Amino acid sequence: MPDATVPYATTLHVRDHCLCLHLQRAARRVARRFDEALRPMGLTNGQFSLLMSLNRPIPARLGPVAEVLAVDRTTLTAALKPLERDGLLTVTVDPEDRRGRVLALTPAGRDRLAAAVPIWRATHAEIEGWLGTGDTGQPGPDRLRADLAALF
Repeated sequence: MPDATVPYATTLHVRDHCLCLHLQRAARRVARRFDEALRPMGLTNGQFSLLMSLNRPIPARLGPVAEVLAVDRTTLTAALKPLERDGLLTVTVDPEDRRGRVLALTPAGRDRLAAAVPIWRATHAEIEGWLGTGDTGQPGPDRLRADLAALF
């Protein structure tokens, strides 16, 4: 069997160039900042996003919400449980397809979401400020959103 040692220079190259690693590190830092900010509301950043995805005029089906949040249905189902237990949303049988589920905010969920939005706005503005403007003249946050959209 040949020597399977990866040179340390390769390790440094991956550390400095790996898009996956850089995206993961950035996502974790941003997620931690939102988690800290939303903690007084009793929410994580993921729970805020989930509640926001349900803020719509009619209840949402499970599948489209999972798609918006880029999670599988099993992960979404697990994430719903504590919010349902806390009375922030309801999960009911889909009247059009008894196999499916329909998700809706409760009045308490709408109230919690409304109280969290100003915190989200302030934190979001702070994070956008980290990005500044690039050489293109396009604001950093707009450029980042465009670049990230190109990945999906």
